[in-house]
Amino acid sequence: MAQRLHLVFGGELVDPSKNVFKDIDDLHIVGMYPSYAEAYDAWKAEAQKTVDNAHMRYYIAHIHRLRDEELEASPTEELGH
Repeated sequence: MAQRLHLVFGGELVDPSKNVFKDIDDLHIVGMYPSYAEAYDAWKAEAQKTVDNAHMRYYIAHIHRLRDEELEASPTEELGH
């Protein structure tokens, strides 16, 4: 069975209408979670803490979607990049 990892992270945006972080070095990595439900709970808790700051955003990244072990590697991956 494939593991379905989810990363919860957030930070301050340059403009609330765009997904561009003001300072990548200042990103808040909340954590990695084995299910969407757990990731959602973590996301919601962090988002609620910053509800008064329109520039703060938290996201759930579906890490398991980035790589499928059953698929052939891409040309770039085969080069080690």
